[in-house]
Amino acid sequence: MSRLVLVLGDQLSHDLTALKKAEKGSDIVVMAEVAEEAGYVGHHPKKIALIFSAMRKFAAALEDEGWKVRYTRLDDPDNAGSIVGELLRRAEETGATGVICTEPGEWRLVEKLKHAPIKTHILNDTRFIASHAEFEDWAEERKALRMEYFYREMRRKTGLMMEGDKPAGEKWNFDHENRKPAPDEVIYEGPLWFEPDAIVEEVLALVEARFADHFGDLRPFGFATTRDEALEALDQFVAHALPRFGDFQDAMMEESDFLYHAVLSPYINLGLLGPLEVCRAVEKAWQEGHAPINAAEGFIRQIIGWREYMRGIYFLEGPEYVKRNVLKHDRDLPAFYWGGETRMSCLSHAVAVTRKEAYAHHIQRLMVTGNFALLAGVDPHQVHEWYLAVYADAYEWVEAPNVVGMSQFADGGIIASKPYVSSGAYINRMSDYCKGCHYSVSKKTGEGACPFNLLYWHFLDRHRDRFKSNARMGNMYRTWDRMDEDRRETVLRDAEALLERLDAGEVI
Repeated sequence: MSRLVLVLGDQLSHDLTALKKAEKGSDIVVMAEVAEEAGYVGHHPKKIALIFSAMRKFAAALEDEGWKVRYTRLDDPDNAGSIVGELLRRAEETGATGVICTEPGEWRLVEKLKHAPIKTHILNDTRFIASHAEFEDWAEERKALRMEYFYREMRRKTGLMMEGDKPAGEKWNFDHENRKPAPDEVIYEGPLWFEPDAIVEEVLALVEARFADHFGDLRPFGFATTRDEALEALDQFVAHALPRFGDFQDAMMEESDFLYHAVLSPYINLGLLGPLEVCRAVEKAWQEGHAPINAAEGFIRQIIGWREYMRGIYFLEGPEYVKRNVLKHDRDLPAFYWGGETRMSCLSHAVAVTRKEAYAHHIQRLMVTGNFALLAGVDPHQVHEWYLAVYADAYEWVEAPNVVGMSQFADGGIIASKPYVSSGAYINRMSDYCKGCHYSVSKKTGEGACPFNLLYWHFLDRHRDRFKSNARMGNMYRTWDRMDEDRRETVLRDAEALLERLDAGEVI
């Protein structure tokens, strides 16, 4: 008796667990573009187009390998509209009595499959370096689940950049060398661009017709949509950007959307590239003297450190994690996150890049859009849903811990030992955004004062009871306490006025 083999849109890997456990001669692969998955948040049109295009090409590749594939397009009149609905429809068509699938990366879909009215066997996703059991064993009885220590375990497990039992260069982490401000110019044309072929053009037309009201520019579209193209993109990054990636990975520039960033996360998270193969390519470049150690280590840490750690936290903490809000923030997400007007140059640019590319690098996400939302007291669930919607690499298992935990501190410190907040000085140091801004980054109060300067101290003041004993925040509070009382009152008054204007929908 045949089984259905479910392959989801972010599981486009030939070594997927469900495919390895299936029988090519009898089992039937089911893939489906469904409205429920495309619309449960308002996904960026580029993200939808990337996933659908890559899915169609992966399905064709499976058929070429001899698999029986039942593929449902979004505009198929018989489309059931949901993953479970499609499984039931295909089971009735084929007589299949059960389903095997690889664990989805969102609790929402895990629960739907667990309770599906057809016998469904969910298999572990072996494409990750650390299994759930390994992460749980590492986390057990630890008072603090700090990524750095987990990262060291992943280095030992993989052997990446290791010299026996010791890390290459005699240090685990070269992050202090990766914080140079924006350079005068970027000598890199950016990630490899792929002209849409007939399949992609067909998908683009579909997305234009069905998702025109979603935030984001669909065209021009240049993402890789096959494994071969993704491998080309990897080679391009390693050859031309990796050597300078480390130095400027935290920098931001108005004239460069990508600087020296890889923009490979959409392909890794789709399954077109494996995390270890990407890291091995970077390690090889370092070994051959093509890239400095701080660039290679900094890149590898993002993959086997942060990426694996985020997945571990997401599944360890459970389905309710995304609802956490320990700071009790409840302000609505400002309209400028959806393209509304703002006079803040940094936010305007970060949102514009997001709208155009379905991409922004980690500092733009953490220290610009995330920083403002945290300082202003925006509801973290709204922030979470925004990030999940607008970025091509966003899937809940990796996005939610980054936003709820690291960016918004809504989990109370499981991920971050302190909130990632800063005044305008950090943004000014790491970017050229402030030069042409309506606001003055050097002004702390009064007309034209940078909103980040005002909201930074307002945040610290209103959350003093929670953070005053945090060792990493002591200097901040000591600086605040040394200020003249009249100045503190002025800062808080100006910050309150700014927030009132924000709530009233005025342009900030």
